[in-house]
Amino acid sequence: MQRTEIASLGEFGLIDHLTKTIELKNSSSQKGVGDDAAVLSYGDKKTLVTTDLLLEGIHFDLTYVPMKHLGYKSAIVNFSDIYAMNGQPKQITVSLGISKRFSVEDLEAFYDGLQLACDHHGVDIVGGDTSSSLTGLTISITCLGEGDEGKIVYRNGAKETDLICVSGDLGAAFMGLQLLEREKAVYGGEKDFQPDFSGKEYLLERQLKPEARKDIIDLLAKDGIVPTSMIDISDGLSSELKHVCKQSGVGCCVFEERLPIDYQTAMMAEQFNMNVTTVALNGGEDYELLFTVPLHLHDKVSQMKGVHVVGHIARESLGLMLETRDGTEIELKAQGWDSIEKEA
Repeated sequence: MQRTEIASLGEFGLIDHLTKTIELKNSSSQKGVGDDAAVLSYGDKKTLVTTDLLLEGIHFDLTYVPMKHLGYKSAIVNFSDIYAMNGQPKQITVSLGISKRFSVEDLEAFYDGLQLACDHHGVDIVGGDTSSSLTGLTISITCLGEGDEGKIVYRNGAKETDLICVSGDLGAAFMGLQLLEREKAVYGGEKDFQPDFSGKEYLLERQLKPEARKDIIDLLAKDGIVPTSMIDISDGLSSELKHVCKQSGVGCCVFEERLPIDYQTAMMAEQFNMNVTTVALNGGEDYELLFTVPLHLHDKVSQMKGVHVVGHIARESLGLMLETRDGTEIELKAQGWDSIEKEA
């Protein structure tokens, strides 16, 4: 495989090389890559902006994460934040800190994944920056989106008796990470090592190539439902519920038996001798949507494909509770991902 040294192109040559095939799809993207700033034009829409920073060794491990998958995931985690506001992502800027161990082809693969995610969600790449790095690969992506006046959803709107809903299933991404880490430990640098991933493809996909739930946002709009609160599940269900309850001034009750868990997740948790409920509540990186709706919408949301009612909002004095399968109530503790706390 050809290897082109990044230095042979230079900073601006590299930017031109990676962005030359980008075509703007949205009328609101008036000026993209190539000037000092992107120019975005919105009429009666509200502009939404989110930024994520991904650091090698903290958020991803290039031992088992392909550059194309990393590009795809880097975009998706930002889109998910915009969907969690009941908005639509429209543009991203991409900034990279790169060392000499990366080639142009490595970054091409990253941008291939980035562009694939953008094409799938109708998003434009409108700018960014690159710089040298002495500490591995650094990725910073800012996403701009739009939302209709009166339909943007925040974390602070949950009310007593509201239903707690989640999309998809929980814990699979975390178990995919455990699987990859296990095989990495077994690998130990062996030249002809073949990892054992048979029958666990779903877990790997959930970790390496997650999806932002645009389909759920579209379903909610189709049914005329504006959630009272919403957040994406990046740090674990318990952690996200804590955010919603704290900002809304409420408590909650979640039913263990209603947590959506895939078969592969349950089987993998058993292999690792982990409690599958703990995995579902605290795993993180699911990028599903957690949202609340008024009680009278129970029948509507229960019939929505991919949506599960897992509990209800309660008064603040009751705290955050988990009702186990045997009817016991225990405190729901947030033990999800915290990159700053982990390093403290």
